[in-house]
Amino acid sequence: MCENIELSEPMHERTGIVSRQRCPPAVFEKVLIVGLGQLGLPVAKYVKEKGFDTYGYDSSTKAMDRAEKIGGIKKASNFSEFDIYILCVSTHKVEDIFSPQIDGLLSITDRISREAKNGALVSIESTIPDGTSSKVFELLNHRLHVVHAPHRWYALEEKEHGVNQLRVIGGVCDCCLRLGMQFYDGSSTCNNEKSEPYSDSFSLSSFSSSYSSFKSLGIPMHPVTKIEIAEITKIVENAHRYLQIAFAEELYLYCQANNINFPELRDALNTKWNVNILEPRDGIGGHCLPKDTKMFVQSSSRSKSIRSKILTAAMEVDQSYRRYRQIRGGNNDCSNSLHTRVGIVEDEISSFHPSLSQINSLENTEERS
Repeated sequence: MCENIELSEPMHERTGIVSRQRCPPAVFEKVLIVGLGQLGLPVAKYVKEKGFDTYGYDSSTKAMDRAEKIGGIKKASNFSEFDIYILCVSTHKVEDIFSPQIDGLLSITDRISREAKNGALVSIESTIPDGTSSKVFELLNHRLHVVHAPHRWYALEEKEHGVNQLRVIGGVCDCCLRLGMQFYDGSSTCNNEKSEPYSDSFSLSSFSSSYSSFKSLGIPMHPVTKIEIAEITKIVENAHRYLQIAFAEELYLYCQANNINFPELRDALNTKWNVNILEPRDGIGGHCLPKDTKMFVQSSSRSKSIRSKILTAAMEVDQSYRRYRQIRGGNNDCSNSLHTRVGIVEDEISSFHPSLSQINSLENTEERS
């Protein structure tokens, strides 16, 4: 099907060498970013800076007006005739940003399916549970290429950790991944191509040079063999961060119960080269960490053999920490001068964190025996 440089429908079955010979680099020019919020607007601005004909769409007209005003992003009146669709829509419930939901993403997919031309590339940058990309591919009736390139972006350090930092990408099928790599990275090389034989009349270097004349985002990408790996990568990244913060919260509660100066202990622990205890603040919040951790827990709960006990416990720790902070008026200073009556503090924490109470009871029993 990939007979020329125009975008064409994805193919499921192919050998690597044949697919490369039949799939010269596609021409990407017109790009639509769907979702112009905290994630989508920086993406749209970056895409425009790279010279693409950039359009934006958002269910909020205010968001579209803002993108046009500060980024020069043209408003999309329909979803037809685009080469690339970058999906940056929210994947949480409207009434609860901490709970995952992909209804909005699937609704946008339905519209793309009805209006998009054959062979266009759909890149999902929103955080999604595993299996979502394949579901999107089915909704698109296999007419469009689908990749998942989960975003990595830190607003406070946008220059170092913005849109163009190293990222992961996976494709529903090989030709999807190849187009995704061309658009994002400017590279033609995907996972298993290095080990495949090449004919005398065809070389990887000549193929790569043919890509160099086409525009790309110039973002370094790490391709993975299965798109499910890309999907899981993002939610595991944030679940791991959640665990790190929850441990710091539990350590803080331990310090409070035992009249130990937490900041001093933390500084002492962090002198070791492979230890980095984080600073607990107001509890684990934001748009991403709670939602993505729940997404991973829900994903693991679908397995009969593996359930994430450690993340469930971490969520309980965060709730205990939040309740303790609330009752203490939000003060997380652990200086010893705060607690002239350690027993009172222990009673407070025991009510919020039963596990600590059980540990103290065990220690008291051992001392009496």
